[in-house]
Amino acid sequence: MARYIGKRLLLAALMAVLASCVIFLIANLVPGDPVLAQLGDVAASDPAIVARWRAKWGLDLPLWERYGIFLTGLLHGDLGISIATHRPVLDDIRQYAPATIELATIAFLLSLVIGIPLGIAAAVRRDGWIDSAARALSLLGVSAPTFWLAFMMLAIFYGGLGWAPGPGRIDPIAFPPEGPTGLFLIDSIWSGDWEGFQDSLAHLVLPSIVLAAATIGLITRTTRAAMLDSLQQDYVRVSRAKGLHEWAIILRHALPNALVPVVTLGGLAYANLLAGAVMTETVFAWPGLGRYTFTSAAALDFPAIVGITLVVSITFLLVNLAVDLSYALLDPRVRR
Repeated sequence: MARYIGKRLLLAALMAVLASCVIFLIANLVPGDPVLAQLGDVAASDPAIVARWRAKWGLDLPLWERYGIFLTGLLHGDLGISIATHRPVLDDIRQYAPATIELATIAFLLSLVIGIPLGIAAAVRRDGWIDSAARALSLLGVSAPTFWLAFMMLAIFYGGLGWAPGPGRIDPIAFPPEGPTGLFLIDSIWSGDWEGFQDSLAHLVLPSIVLAAATIGLITRTTRAAMLDSLQQDYVRVSRAKGLHEWAIILRHALPNALVPVVTLGGLAYANLLAGAVMTETVFAWPGLGRYTFTSAAALDFPAIVGITLVVSITFLLVNLAVDLSYALLDPRVRR
């Protein structure tokens, strides 16, 4: 087991170095001039101003030297200074990351709570009305565009029925809960602010449903397919021949074996939720990494783009590592 973990850790470290190189090259070779994006036409027409600006941000150095400076700073936990905000990129990420983590975590839990039971029920009642409803829901969740679903949810439940609060993490007149994490649900519990907890939870409902829609469909379909395969195995027939209760067979024997592909999909789905919340956060005015990524890309803020992309890449690497290690726990054959 220790050898298995060591190999995975070494591979993850190598992939992180390669990812930093590729991300830096792509971010610095894409078309676009940050001088025009930041200085404007008038200031960009002055060669002296342009030269000082390029020297300040290191754009006058060769690409390999800039990458060396970036890699050296990365080893010391420095992702550079944002051109747009003039703050350390790591500080910006720390400011915006809690909102995205909170939204993605709630959406992921919602996907598991709905997707896994629905997939099990669809497999057990194959070709029944539950199966048809599950497949229709999965198709709708996967096919519906995020921006359209977000606007529809806002128009119906906020604008039409008035059941849900407006965009944002909390009401505009409310103060954020005090706490050490930046996660409003946890910080409100930490400080005993139950009104803030209810307000934060209410603002999470619509964006988490929108963000989780596609993931619910994928988890439902994967769970259904894996359960159908497990229910046709010999050990299930033997268990039925022994007279075990049907739900005991499903939950104790078929489900654990069906969870292996669900674990794979679940890990990647959580990473995708963390990285792919740009549209949801934009529509719901959610102050997270998605909106920060959008504004950084619009401003050609190369240090911020590189920092965010690198954080997302490392997130995927860590999730893949956790999935690999979970394989070894779920299936002893992997360890051998």
